[in-house]
Amino acid sequence: MQDVNPAQEMRKKSAASSQKQSLLRRLWELFSTFFKIGACTFGGGIAMLPILDRELSQKRAWVTSDELLDYFAIGQSTPGIIAVNVATFVGYKRAGAVGGIVGTLGIVTPSIIIITIIASFISNFSEIVWVQKALTGINVSVAALLTYAVYNFARKSIKTLLAVVLFLVSFLLIFVFKVNTIFIIIGSCLFGVLLAALCGDFRRDKAPKEMRHD
Repeated sequence: MQDVNPAQEMRKKSAASSQKQSLLRRLWELFSTFFKIGACTFGGGIAMLPILDRELSQKRAWVTSDELLDYFAIGQSTPGIIAVNVATFVGYKRAGAVGGIVGTLGIVTPSIIIITIIASFISNFSEIVWVQKALTGINVSVAALLTYAVYNFARKSIKTLLAVVLFLVSFLLIFVFKVNTIFIIIGSCLFGVLLAALCGDFRRDKAPKEMRHD
């Protein structure tokens, strides 16, 4: 029988304990961060973009601004609320499937708590005068947040002539010809895949020139 080295066993236990504590710390950071975002943000996913960018990209560097924009684009193209989808993506990147679940719970928990309190203790909530005044002020703030978010989204996404053309075509189809946005999203996805295929972006042999051998 092989003797067990007590010192080695202690190191293994210490490493396992350290990994567990690190995971728990990451999960708590995910939950608390998204809980704060969910509790302090009105207006839905797009209005959350500036806050998500500040908290996740600038302050904590969990994702880059470009990655966050990609998550928003995917979140808009998949079922569910955009902000919840983004929380799931970021949580998964930070701590796997468990992180995705924890991030999602963090961002939806404030809404569940607030809605439950309102439904339980206040009847005809929207007819209360001070609530109407508060909602009026919130609507103005949300409009400002949406304007800022759309500006930043456009500034970071529309960088080429082709992007400008796609933006204008999509705008005209939606607001002038009243085309359903789902068709715009599907068409844009198909166009992006087709363009990538035509440009050879799917080829596996696209290695840097200095790494290729004649």
